[in-house]
Amino acid sequence: MTFEEFYREDYAKLKAARATLEAIAEEMKNGGVSGEDLQPIVYYCSRIKRPDSMKRKLALRGFPTTLESALTNVYDAVGIRIICSFASDVLSIVEKLENEPDIEIIEKKDYLLHPKPNGYRSIHLCVRLKEYGIPAEIQIRTIAMDFWATLEHQLKYKKNISDENLIKSELKRCADEIASVDLSMQTIREIIKTV
Repeated sequence: MTFEEFYREDYAKLKAARATLEAIAEEMKNGGVSGEDLQPIVYYCSRIKRPDSMKRKLALRGFPTTLESALTNVYDAVGIRIICSFASDVLSIVEKLENEPDIEIIEKKDYLLHPKPNGYRSIHLCVRLKEYGIPAEIQIRTIAMDFWATLEHQLKYKKNISDENLIKSELKRCADEIASVDLSMQTIREIIKTV
């Protein structure tokens, strides 16, 4: 099934919502952090959820696999991932997004303060783009967190893993080490700022 077949007349709104999120991220990327030379956003990527993926998600959650259900029961028909160098930049971007006039925050999931059991760290904002009435998800995390999440996602979908518990344990250990590295890099940044 194509995007046009599943999302029908709302596909144009989804594309416009995606473009709006990209424009907001680009403005923040180029805006920098007041008084600093470093940009808070290293890069970002966005997508409109593929119809087959959306249908699987809806079915898994017990919802009808329809367009109406996709735009009312889940928030990630449109999504953008914003990648920052430092955890403090993640928090700065979240604060800016919370004050963005084009966005209504519906829910904030703080996996920095409360990591998932597998070690996943990020901040997710479930939002509604006011102009289009379209729900979207914004994920904000550091480069290190994104590195871990990308590899964990790839490994999670591998089949026939002989020792799944060992793999989960090692992924959790790596997530904790990456969080420690993020903290160390933040500390180094703070030291450099005072010199």
